[in-house]
Amino acid sequence: MADQKNLPRTSSGPAAAAETQGDYLQNEYRNWQTLFEAQPVIVQQYLQAQARQLADALVHHSSQLRFTLPDRLVVEAPAAAGGQPVPVPADQREQLAGGLLDRFTGHDGRAALRQRLSELEGSPDRAVAVGAGLIRHATAVTMVRDMLPAGRSVRYIAAEGEGIPTIPVADELEPESAITAPTDAIAEEEQAEAGRGELLVPFVPAARRFYLPQWVAFGENDQLLVNSLSEAEAYLASMQRFMEVLHTAVSLAPYIIVDELYQQKRYGMLGQLVNQGRALARTQTREIIQTIKRRAAAQDLNRGLSLSLPYFDDQTLELKMHNFEVIPSGRIMFVPAFVVRASRLEGAKVEQDTRLSASTRQHLLAELHMLEGAFTTSALRSTGSSNS
Repeated sequence: MADQKNLPRTSSGPAAAAETQGDYLQNEYRNWQTLFEAQPVIVQQYLQAQARQLADALVHHSSQLRFTLPDRLVVEAPAAAGGQPVPVPADQREQLAGGLLDRFTGHDGRAALRQRLSELEGSPDRAVAVGAGLIRHATAVTMVRDMLPAGRSVRYIAAEGEGIPTIPVADELEPESAITAPTDAIAEEEQAEAGRGELLVPFVPAARRFYLPQWVAFGENDQLLVNSLSEAEAYLASMQRFMEVLHTAVSLAPYIIVDELYQQKRYGMLGQLVNQGRALARTQTREIIQTIKRRAAAQDLNRGLSLSLPYFDDQTLELKMHNFEVIPSGRIMFVPAFVVRASRLEGAKVEQDTRLSASTRQHLLAELHMLEGAFTTSALRSTGSSNS
């Protein structure tokens, strides 16, 4: 087997055992980046083209992914004085991850790509092994740096008892204007496309405190900043896709987490996504409350009532439903006390539900308290009337 002592590895080994995890990932990232930069410019451009193709296929969940290794590579970094690129065997250049069965069954090709790259990185041919590692590295870097928009410099703080910072802090260097209202849109300079000058985009101050203001649907106190909840849901989906791209890049090359731009994008979008997801869930909960009150007034809830309470899970980063029964099916007259009682019982269950993170439990409990509070006064009034 060819000597591969200088080849960066993506798997742990005895030499890495003495390193901390952070140091190991930092070294992996630095080694592959250095090796990439040691390639001739034309090879770098070729790798980037292959990376864009693979990144696009990964984002669209393609079941089959094709890529081609360069015809020659520098296999040591920094390149030895007078060193020449090493040719890649012609019969090893064309590669395919995933098969026909995966295409027909609709299986995601991400796992197949990782497996194929790992097999190639274990090749006895040094050029093939290095080429696969560079394809892995270039694809992850492309997903982080080129596929996702860059945002504002932001700072979040965590609410009491929570671990994820989600509350945006206003820029102290940007005092509030005396002639504009919080709902007024303010033009902000965005990154200009080459040759097209500056692009001015209006955002309200509440949105400008987040990483990507163009995807902010809720301001302070869950104020809706867009035209409809369906538009807010579309913004949430865009943020989820942003995070999915980052997660895919990490699954491909775990060391990418030490990249400074990755950390900036993850921090900025994670806080924004959780903040906006919770705001959407609370807004939908308020709509549920109004629907219950409206149907109760119309005597349309006397055959039972079950609820699906929306909440945002900050572990899976998606909106979920907490289902529970308020009134069993049957001819039972609706009274507000049933909602109060069911909310309290569900709150006791949620407090003990270890499947949820502590912050998600706190978020869901707040919604149950909101539901309970909306009917407590009515329940007391109806109880007083029955006693009199």
